[in-house]
Amino acid sequence: MEALTQIITAINDIVWGPPMLVAILGTGLFLQLRLRLMPITRIVAGFVMVWRGRKAAPDAPGEITPYAALMTALAATVGTGNIAGVATAIAIGGPGAMFWMWMTALVGMATKYAEVLLAVHFRETDDRGEQVGGPMYAIKNGLGRNWRWLGAAFAIFGGLAGFGIGNMVQSNSIAGALDAAFGVNPWVSGVVMAVCTGFVLLGGVKRIGAVAEKLVPFMCVGYIVASLIVLGIYADQVPAAFALIIESAFSPVAATGGFAGAAVMMAIRYGVARGIFSNEAGLGTAGIAQAAGQSRNPVESGLVGMMGTFIDTIVVCTMTGLVLIVTGVWNNGLKGAALSAAGFDAAFQGFGGQFLAVAITVFAFTTILGWAYYGEKCWAYLLGTSVEVPYRAVWTVFVLVGAVTHLDFVWLVADTLNAFMALPNLISLILLSPVVVRLTQAYWDQHEHKRSRG
Repeated sequence: MEALTQIITAINDIVWGPPMLVAILGTGLFLQLRLRLMPITRIVAGFVMVWRGRKAAPDAPGEITPYAALMTALAATVGTGNIAGVATAIAIGGPGAMFWMWMTALVGMATKYAEVLLAVHFRETDDRGEQVGGPMYAIKNGLGRNWRWLGAAFAIFGGLAGFGIGNMVQSNSIAGALDAAFGVNPWVSGVVMAVCTGFVLLGGVKRIGAVAEKLVPFMCVGYIVASLIVLGIYADQVPAAFALIIESAFSPVAATGGFAGAAVMMAIRYGVARGIFSNEAGLGTAGIAQAAGQSRNPVESGLVGMMGTFIDTIVVCTMTGLVLIVTGVWNNGLKGAALSAAGFDAAFQGFGGQFLAVAITVFAFTTILGWAYYGEKCWAYLLGTSVEVPYRAVWTVFVLVGAVTHLDFVWLVADTLNAFMALPNLISLILLSPVVVRLTQAYWDQHEHKRSRG
């Protein structure tokens, strides 16, 4: 087992090394430039589309509203990465890592826009009459028969990775947080999570979407409000926090307190890596959820989808980062969720750990639901829709297994599979970028034409 762990660790170091980070950032920058920075300049239009998407459009193909589709995608992305991931990035790379997370998000908005646009444009109707899409369908229908193997590769890696990064790792985080903060036995939390997960999954994407559109806004707003209270308490430190982030992004940070010091390269590496882990831009997963959304035009779906990256990283991750910096705990030597707990505990003395345990529980549980749908559609692509019910049962069992098992090896394997998911998706994004540009240009030309006619 030790030898296998060493082999996978070596592979992981390669696939998540600088080349992969450059590939993901490079693809995002390439798309951002090809789209003439449209995802950034049209952020307001994106928010408008999200607001409009709350209402059902019965005459448009799709199973759930665009808003519910976005919430399902956000359910999978807004998770422990926004709490523990951000804390780890700052603890190792320094405050400057936050700046590079922002940069990752800005280019990642173009990546997410393209992923969702292609997923909706090339989606299919399955044998149950439901709309399905994602990188595997974009590859099959957009690149042709000779590329089907690449779509199958994405589905295999996604179907396997989900059980780790989207299931057991999340339930383990919940069980650990509840045990540490409230003394809840992992078996108890595991059983409760499994029952809740099974109930939601039995209703398919419509029930997942219904739960997500209620739970995700609640958890995001609650976390942001709590963070803003902390920032209000330490209001005099906020300007200095932003100055430290910018300064540390371009100059080394000296060792101080429990912080070992960090070069600029460390800030870039951990900021980019944790940013990608948090918002999943480049993995292609969001397109799977958004393809189920009612849509008359794939560009409008793309605008809704790209806002997921903005909300996840620019808003939620920034809240975590600022809490850590203004409270002065970022350099105390802790990492992960323990560091985030210390930040909130500095403001909510005696309650920080409990608050964070609740936040992790809600964040991670919604991630389990979102990734359940991703994995289901990956396996359905490979084996047909008959696999969906057995898959849901197995997924539910693994929630319990994850809660009561030591998962270092599972995390390592799942993290490696995530990288293998990204490769087929990035290749398809580059090869299909002319389609993205053409559809985008046609949409905005038509939009301007309607405006000019009054």
